[in-house]
Amino acid sequence: MPTTRSALMVAATAAMLAGCAKPPEAPPPSSSAYRVYVTNEASGDMSVIDSATMNVIATVPLGKRPRGIHASPDGKTIYVALSGSPIAGPGMDESTLPPPDKSADGIGVFDVKQNKLVRVIHSGSDPENFDISKDGKRLYVSNEDVAGVSVLDLEHEKVIATLQTGEEPEGVRISPDGRWVFVTSEDAGTIAVVDTAANKVVNSFKVGRRPRSIAFLPDSATAWVNAENDGTVVLVDAVKHTVVDTVQLGERGVVKPMAVLLSPDASTLYVSTGRGKKVFILDVATRKVQASIEVGQRPWGIALSPDGKTLYSANGPSNDISVVDLATRQVSQKVKLTGSPWGVITLEQ
Repeated sequence: MPTTRSALMVAATAAMLAGCAKPPEAPPPSSSAYRVYVTNEASGDMSVIDSATMNVIATVPLGKRPRGIHASPDGKTIYVALSGSPIAGPGMDESTLPPPDKSADGIGVFDVKQNKLVRVIHSGSDPENFDISKDGKRLYVSNEDVAGVSVLDLEHEKVIATLQTGEEPEGVRISPDGRWVFVTSEDAGTIAVVDTAANKVVNSFKVGRRPRSIAFLPDSATAWVNAENDGTVVLVDAVKHTVVDTVQLGERGVVKPMAVLLSPDASTLYVSTGRGKKVFILDVATRKVQASIEVGQRPWGIALSPDGKTLYSANGPSNDISVVDLATRQVSQKVKLTGSPWGVITLEQ
């Protein structure tokens, strides 16, 4: 008769052997310094890319029309703008489109550790883009179809104010000092200026035709804005709310500036150009074009690696993302994704 101790040993050995007989678990994703997250507007999901291998390690369902994407200050959460409004190009007769699904509108909350969408927060009608306060407590969300911006209290997950901007608001950016929020109006060609302390629009000024994106300089005194239909980027005085300079990137209607993005040291401005197929590189000090790189079909959202050495561009029609080595200013590879990549961020793990 075996002793209790020997019986336990026999049981443990049997369990170990049984465990060895099980098929091995899939290996964990390759470890890397950061990951690349891309929203896919048409397929309603987000691609997660390991930067060490440039392999897509996950494709996560989000909801309808995921577009704007930003991470929380602590990097634990990714927020994504979701919209039930049908996709419509400029000048399209909206009466020919199916009705919007308002139940799909909101800000998706993606838990980075769990690698999944955990909930959707109501954030006003047809959210397209947004920005997050430095303390991570508020989101400012552009509501495209109602010409407004919603102020979302993240702690209580409720909209505390809805402010009127120009028609078709898209780009939203908080100044580095946290005092102002700039919101672009594609239709009016203006920037609405929101006072964050008062939660009110205090000014509006012209910047050019179809502005979509804003990049503040670190001192909050100036900002770059695209003017898509003018083929330009515009430097504005963020205090006086006036245009300081306009830089022509190319022929109007051919080069269509979309997203503007500053390098970590704010010395270089990167500009995607949609149907122009290129990303332009500008020297901020001289306001001169240094180079342009053809990256793919209709590059829209762009992002930099944390070290600023690699640029990623989301190319909608070709369903891929381009990886640009900024030292050589060449596309080093393209990564195939799903339906119409729109926004992109990088996030250290």
